Amino acid sequence: MIENLHYLLKYSFQGRKYFLNFSDQKDIFSFFEDLFNFLFNRSPFILEKSIFREFWKKMNKRFCNILEKIYKNTFKCKFICKKFLEKIPNIYEKLIFDAKAISQFDPAIDILEEIFLSHSGFFAIAFYRFSHELWNQKIPLIPNIISNFIRSKTGIEINPEACIGKYLVIDHGSGIVIGSSSCIGNHVKIYQGVTLGSIKVKKSLANKKRHPTIEDNVIIYVGSIILGGDTIIGKNSIIGGKSWITQSIPPFSIVSQKSIIKIRINEIAKHFANSRKNSSC
Repeated sequence: MIENLHYLLKYSFQGRKYFLNFSDQKDIFSFFEDLFNFLFNRSPFILEKSIFREFWKKMNKRFCNILEKIYKNTFKCKFICKKFLEKIPNIYEKLIFDAKAISQFDPAIDILEEIFLSHSGFFAIAFYRFSHELWNQKIPLIPNIISNFIRSKTGIEINPEACIGKYLVIDHGSGIVIGSSSCIGNHVKIYQGVTLGSIKVKKSLANKKRHPTIEDNVIIYVGSIILGGDTIIGKNSIIGGKSWITQSIPPFSIVSQKSIIKIRINEIAKHFANSRKNSSC
């Protein structure tokens, strides 16, 4: 039995291209959590120039160590690490735009620090922007590991391949799924339970656009499901809660589910009958 297991393991490892272990995920999670804290929850002392540089140097080294578990090439790892970290100012700027959009949209939020410390939607957006940049640089494994980590933390699943503009607002967020070929414009607001998915799930469609496009200034309310690569939600549209959409919606549209109210006549009759009986007593 042990010999059979050894043979199976040896055979399966022959086809493996990368050798990240499950335990290596902890190092990846820790690095990106520290990067997030560095950008948004830092202590004032870190802004002293010497301490700032020392911290950044350590972050550079940590990320190189993670990459070396994939590439086994120190020079290549240093190049990729430098290229990614050079993008952090641009990512930070986008995230500040996102935070300000959330603050302007949510009347319950008084200060940006509240968003940085406790807003699950912003947390998910931040880690998506990290993973998306890694995906742009064609770094394997790590973008999806980050995406899975964020889903476990917030219940929000954003594929690293999705293309998302500025000023994104995710309110509450639990149960949101944004597929890999989704395109989202600027100033879009998404509530909990929304799915941007595909109509057909086939391996042959892997390189085709399977998920919808959401144009600028769209609001998608709770539990709406929007499917299909050809589906476009036009700018300035409002998608009401629980909507099921598989075709394009023109700009400046409102999509809503009709609420049907039925009065229970029999229950009303029973209520008045009981009322008369009680009054006669």
